Amino acid sequence: MDKAIRAILLDIEGTTTPISFVHDVLFPYSRLHLQSFLEQHRESPEVLSDLALLHEEHAADLKEGKEPPSLVEPYLYRLIEEDRKSPALKSLQGKIWQQGYSDGSLHSSVFGDVPLALESWKKNNINVSIFSSGSVLAQKLLFAHTDAGDLTKFINNYFDTGVGKKTEAESYRKIAGALKLAPGQIHFSSDVLNELDAAAHAGMKTSLCIRPGNPVQTSASKHRTIRSFAELVDAG
Repeated sequence: MDKAIRAILLDIEGTTTPISFVHDVLFPYSRLHLQSFLEQHRESPEVLSDLALLHEEHAADLKEGKEPPSLVEPYLYRLIEEDRKSPALKSLQGKIWQQGYSDGSLHSSVFGDVPLALESWKKNNINVSIFSSGSVLAQKLLFAHTDAGDLTKFINNYFDTGVGKKTEAESYRKIAGALKLAPGQIHFSSDVLNELDAAAHAGMKTSLCIRPGNPVQTSASKHRTIRSFAELVDAG
C-alpha cells in the first residue's frame, strides 16, 4: 500500500458487490414488499419523514412536467424502475431490506477478494469507508449480512448522498473533511467513470474497478484499472 494513502473509499454496486445482486435481488425484494411494509409502518415517525420527502420530490417532478404517477406506491414503483437516486426511496428501501435481513430472507453478496482486502487494510490502520447512493442503513445491513459473514468490523465510516451527489467533486471534499484527511491521502475505487472523475477533481487517488457483470467501458480511462482489491493491497 502506498504510504501516502491513509484511507480507502469504496463504492458498492459493481465494486464490492455484483451489480446482479442489487438489480436482481435487492430491487425486486423492495418492490415485492413495499405495499405490505407501508401498510404496517406508514404511521411511524421515520416513515412519515420519508413520505414527506417523497411528496416534495413528487411536487418537483410535477413542476418540471415529468408527469409522475400518483402517490404513494405507483410513484415509488416508478422510482425503483428508474433506479433514481431518491433519498426518500433509498431510505424506505433500507428499512424494507432491514426486515428481510432480520428474518433471514435476504443475504448479501460480495466479491471473493473483498473480505481479505478489508481485513488487510484494517490491520494496517487504513481507514475503510463506503460511499453509496444507498442509505447508510442499507450499507451497514449489506456488509453485516454477507455470504462471507459480518464485515462491518472492518469498516470505519459510511457516507450516502447526504454529503452530496457522487458525481460532484464537493461531495468528496466533504468526505475528506469528515475523515480529517487531505484528499490526496484517500483512494477511491468505483466502477463509474464520472464518479471517479469527480473524486480525482477533488484531489483523491482513484481506480476503476472492473468486475464480472459490469458494463464494458468503451472510453479510455485516465484512472488506474483494477480487477481485484488485492491490487490495491499489494501495490497501493
